[in-house]
Amino acid sequence: MSWRDLMCGDARPEHVGRELTLAGWTDTRRDHGGLVFVDLRDHTGISQLVINPERSPAAAETAKEIRNEFVLRARGELVARDPATVNPAMPTGEVELHVDELEIVSRSTPLPFQLDEENVDETLRLRYRWLDLRRAKLQRNLRLRAQMVGIIRREMQAAGFLDIQTPILFKPTPEGARDFVVPSRLHKGRFFALPQSPQILKQLTMVAGFDRYFQIAICFRDEDLRADRVQEITQLDVELSFPDREELFSLMEHTFAAIWQECLGVEISTPFPRMSFEEADRRFGSDKPDTRSALETADATEATRGSELGVFAKAAAVRFLRAPRAYGRAELATLEEVAKERGAKGLAYLVRDHATGEIRSPIAKFLSDVELEALNVGPGETLLFCADEWATTSRVLGHLRLHLGRELGLVDDDVFTFLWVDAFPMFEWDEDEARWNAVHHPFTRPTDEWRDRFGDEPGVALAEAYDLIVNGNELGGGSFRIHEPDLQARVFDTLSLSAEEQRAKFGFLLDALAMGAPPHGGIALGIDRMAMVLAGEPNLRDVIAFPKNQAGLDPMSGAPSDVTDGQLAELGIRLAEPPA
Repeated sequence: MSWRDLMCGDARPEHVGRELTLAGWTDTRRDHGGLVFVDLRDHTGISQLVINPERSPAAAETAKEIRNEFVLRARGELVARDPATVNPAMPTGEVELHVDELEIVSRSTPLPFQLDEENVDETLRLRYRWLDLRRAKLQRNLRLRAQMVGIIRREMQAAGFLDIQTPILFKPTPEGARDFVVPSRLHKGRFFALPQSPQILKQLTMVAGFDRYFQIAICFRDEDLRADRVQEITQLDVELSFPDREELFSLMEHTFAAIWQECLGVEISTPFPRMSFEEADRRFGSDKPDTRSALETADATEATRGSELGVFAKAAAVRFLRAPRAYGRAELATLEEVAKERGAKGLAYLVRDHATGEIRSPIAKFLSDVELEALNVGPGETLLFCADEWATTSRVLGHLRLHLGRELGLVDDDVFTFLWVDAFPMFEWDEDEARWNAVHHPFTRPTDEWRDRFGDEPGVALAEAYDLIVNGNELGGGSFRIHEPDLQARVFDTLSLSAEEQRAKFGFLLDALAMGAPPHGGIALGIDRMAMVLAGEPNLRDVIAFPKNQAGLDPMSGAPSDVTDGQLAELGIRLAEPPA
């Protein structure tokens, strides 16, 4: 028996007159007084079935039972539609199958929601994910993702990179997020960790002499979830020995250009622009700037240092955005709430009326003519100020800049602006733990300028690290690594890791580096994030087949779930308190 001769979306006028078998799901059923029309759907599209009791009484009887999402097999003659009934919106809209035989292959229980239903609760969609995945949008997203991954594999292999799989059960290592830990039954009281990334393992492949490694790796990070962050991520992991930055950047640019061309038909200009972390932070208040918007932050710290306005005079930094619009009071109150979302204490402003040229603002009277002249508020403009520590002004104005870009229509959603950001700080101070942390990871190489003195001024030392950005999304990041054991130990010292901790946590890496490690470096790019941008989706969960919800739960399977007392006993584990 043949299930189908064509896919539902492939029937065309050139097939007219042929006897065909189609199979798929019932998208809709319409009964026109005995004549029944069924839209039969598979992942390629829809074909219309016509069941006429005069042509096939048995098929007409079967058609009475059909409901949405029943799986059907239909055999009949493909016929050209009457010109008056042609549907130009459908690729198959010129033809229809006049059914001779109709079989219900599989029935469906009443549906919890219809596939074309809007505003369905996300938890309900995730509970019935197998049904949700039948929606055209998710079918498109996951097929687009698969196409993207196929292009990546092709390009990496063509460039001489070897696909090497690294273990999922490994050793806990501090890489910036909490580990998911896995108890060992054979070694009670001891634990594996699921990898946050294959960072150390890919370095070891370089020490082992493989020269060029890549992997589509699953990584696990026990952190709070949001629209663009999940706990199980997939990343393109790349490492090469004797690295050349230009070669690595060129490879990534070529790969992304191929993905965008083949998946979207969009030409991406290469090479991508480059910008230092300092410039990105200064101009855009972000280390992942969306450069589609021309809005930039400006620094008024020195211009207002002697101001009568105490908030400006005393602040470590005074910065502002120049919005090309004269906002009213109600609008400014809304913008102040947006600024407070990122920690602003308030939002000062200067508005110059376009018609009268007058400046409206409670702070204007505290600013001298020299200060106002330096700020240069143009007609029909609004200056929005944040006065605080530099990092706070970046966080607030960077967030406000994105809001204004969307609100003022300054962002073209059909444009993709790729950007390399490099020269990142090597360390950042952790107030809670009163010690330095690595900005990227503890294996990142200092720049040549800072190689011998990063420990003297950790707050300003720079790393050989870089991120790839598109439209304000960080697609991934990489660095050149430390291959000298003495240099790696010095970095660990700066991070306040004792000699004992270094041996306990990273002894095998230090041993490997001491046995002839080549210079090496690479990059890790988020497959999920890349697919999200490629598909134009605001939520990562819409490009992942079976995601968790925002609470880290799986409504479909009920995971995480309880285990039996017997399983706990086998693992040598006793719960301190019963599960909530």
